[in-house]
Amino acid sequence: MTWNNLLQPDLILEGSVLNLTPDIIQQYGLKGLVLDVDDTLVPITVSAASSEMQEWVKEVRGYASLWLVSNNLSESRIGSIARSLDLPYYLGAAKPSRRKLRAALQGMNLPAHQVGMVGDRLFTDVIAGNRLGMFSILVEPIVHADTALRSHPIRNFEVWVSEILGASIIPKHTKINKR
Repeated sequence: MTWNNLLQPDLILEGSVLNLTPDIIQQYGLKGLVLDVDDTLVPITVSAASSEMQEWVKEVRGYASLWLVSNNLSESRIGSIARSLDLPYYLGAAKPSRRKLRAALQGMNLPAHQVGMVGDRLFTDVIAGNRLGMFSILVEPIVHADTALRSHPIRNFEVWVSEILGASIIPKHTKINKR
């Protein structure tokens, strides 16, 4: 697999994960979603999901199995977020490693191509999902109001490198890439 294929999300959503609707999930035939946690579901400084995120999970749960897979090592923080959403989780995933993603797929009892890997990072979430043949979905980070004016230098660097390597990353609009 070439770098541009590894780094190319199948779907780029404008805005946060909250814009991932049941209609989109059904449109792509997805039966499950593996969700990154930090800056995908909650700002990195927060230890519980917002009421808006809890409502989104309740709605989406009716259309897809959900599992959290985080690189974060904090059992207390990731466990707290998972409990606030009533979702199973793995922490310390070391994405783009595929080990804990495989475990989540096994837990959902679904083949990789029917599961979306949803995250805000190209070099961890998108690469990990693409390496397993999952449907990779890139979302914009959810940030705390106090840091909203700051840019995301790591993510910006990832987008820049990805474009140099041939991936088409268009963060302001939805882009569909059919395999």
